[in-house]
Amino acid sequence: MSFDDENYVKEAGEYTPGGFLASAFTDRSFGPTNEDLLWKLQYRIIRELAEKEPCVIVGRCADFILQDRTDCLKVFVHAHMKFRADRIVRVYGEREKSPEARLKEKDKRRAAYYRFYTDMKWGDAANYHVALDSGVIGIEKCAKVIESLA
Repeated sequence: MSFDDENYVKEAGEYTPGGFLASAFTDRSFGPTNEDLLWKLQYRIIRELAEKEPCVIVGRCADFILQDRTDCLKVFVHAHMKFRADRIVRVYGEREKSPEARLKEKDKRRAAYYRFYTDMKWGDAANYHVALDSGVIGIEKCAKVIESLA
């Protein structure tokens, strides 16, 4: 398993290994897991990018990693389930199974990952400066709002 594998980084970079229960009972006495090593690498890269130049970081617990910085705008973009399900079918051709079930599964894994590495609740408005509903406002308008605030 290599961190050079883009698919591995995409999947492991936002989800706890094997789900929340597996991660809760993982024996780390034998050393850090690949997921822990990936977390440390992402942490370092996010910090370095933020130090070097203006950037946009989506996910990866960046709000937590950069919580001590005053020059960051922390945004949570969300939408209701039907909007999200329709979008992944339209944009990504999602057909593997029920788009709603797939989204719920991904959200559950993201929330577990976020809780595991930050000890905070994923999607909690208190962790962000702004929360935008892209299902109501629209994706393009959300982007314009974010750009105007940045």
